[in-house]
Amino acid sequence: MQRQHLLEGLKKYPDKIWVIIVIGGGATGLGVAVDAASRGYSTVLLEQSDFAKGTSSRSTKLVHGGVRYLAQGDISLVLEALHERGLLRQNAPHLFKNQAFIIPSYDWWEGPFYNIGMKVYDMMAGKLGLGPSEKISKEKTLKAIPNLSEKQLNGGVIYYDGQFDDTRLAINLAQTAVENGGIILNYMKVSDLIKDEQKLICGVKARDEETGDNHIINSRVVINATGVFVDDILHMNDPAAKKIVRPSQGVHIVLDKSFLQSEFAIMIPKTADGRVLFAVPWHGKVVVGTTDTPLDETTLEPRALEEEIEFILSTASRYLKKEPQRKDVLSVFAGLRPLAALEGNEKDTKEISRNHKLIVSLSGLVTITGGKWTTYRKMAEDTVNKASLVGGLPEKDCVTKNMPIHGYVKNIHFDTPGYFYGADRAHIMDIIFKDSALGDRLHPDYEFTKADVLWAVRDEMARTVEDFLARRVRALFLDARASMKMAPEVAFLMAKELGFDQTWIKSQINQYVELAKGYILE
Repeated sequence: MQRQHLLEGLKKYPDKIWVIIVIGGGATGLGVAVDAASRGYSTVLLEQSDFAKGTSSRSTKLVHGGVRYLAQGDISLVLEALHERGLLRQNAPHLFKNQAFIIPSYDWWEGPFYNIGMKVYDMMAGKLGLGPSEKISKEKTLKAIPNLSEKQLNGGVIYYDGQFDDTRLAINLAQTAVENGGIILNYMKVSDLIKDEQKLICGVKARDEETGDNHIINSRVVINATGVFVDDILHMNDPAAKKIVRPSQGVHIVLDKSFLQSEFAIMIPKTADGRVLFAVPWHGKVVVGTTDTPLDETTLEPRALEEEIEFILSTASRYLKKEPQRKDVLSVFAGLRPLAALEGNEKDTKEISRNHKLIVSLSGLVTITGGKWTTYRKMAEDTVNKASLVGGLPEKDCVTKNMPIHGYVKNIHFDTPGYFYGADRAHIMDIIFKDSALGDRLHPDYEFTKADVLWAVRDEMARTVEDFLARRVRALFLDARASMKMAPEVAFLMAKELGFDQTWIKSQINQYVELAKGYILE
């Protein structure tokens, strides 16, 4: 998957009318591109930055039905999510981990109450369940999570959900779309929508952010899958369009694994302000979050608010014997959820449904918003079905339910370095076999190698130091300070591979260091 090759494929046929253009390269857009391309529709996806740069790289790293949605009575969403969880486990086993969770109970009624709730959760998952939930004693709870606070602890409830690496799935989806004939381009920003004499959308204008070149791309249908930026595209289509999205910020902190001392995750079903808090093992660290803060502005690089950081630290301290302090935070990251905009403030954002919504404008623009990573495939199926109707396309069935995603390896060992590459790990080992020096680590404390950089440039469309350290490997999210130390070597290797000079190297290092500072708590 090489950007220049795909760009040439786009330029080769300047007058071609593509069937579907997808705007947005996050979870939803990439899912739509995979679905459309695998049905045989000629497909182009355009992403203004890097794949999963926004919300899709900033999740809690869970593939889950949503215990909270069950408590809210959103049964249909939970059923759909549990079904999709099972399909992702089947189609991308190299990325999907079966994660055991413990809900600690501190009041006498919590154990029985949550046990019943999780039995309902199990029942709804049916044959796609990951394991039966069970109520356990105080002794077993502490044995499972030694760092859990013992004060007034009665016991716990074990249940099972999925855990994954969000941007690795995003990259694999991009590769899957390309393998099915799609043209997938990052750093290609849509600047305008093209309309015919009937004022129906028939394509887009896009600007290559690397070269400054402008492109006109014609299509039967245009799909707006830009997450928290959907209103920008809707406004491009109709300057009088009302906003349909209210961004809600979710913040996570990353801690050393000593704060959990367990392979079990913790789920606190109701915190002081009614939110859910998770502490989840991930790549040898612990991800703790999240928050749900309504915001009015959208940005590609949101920043955690002080009150959000304090909320997570103080809540975690109530449940962990080893209490995390600001100095212990290895990285802090924030993401914006594209929630449905509401008339007035009759609901908190944490109570707004996470169901997805499809909108068709009078111009024929198809907009998909809402949803979550777990249901990305079903969102894509619904979107392409709608696009097929809007564009009068030949009817073709969705084939993604049982379609392996790029990198598919059935029996993966999750303790193997680079396991998240799946089948591609063999290609990286081959790079090292040809030049053993490329097996050297970028940082002594982390498994990422020089060969990983070359692979990311050659086959995963990494174009910047940030692309690599933030999303091809997860160094920025795992340990922001350590990632800054990796930046010079990564910049040197990328420049050599891409043919850039010393000026580019210096600029990239400076840009990355400035970015990474925003992931560190001073």
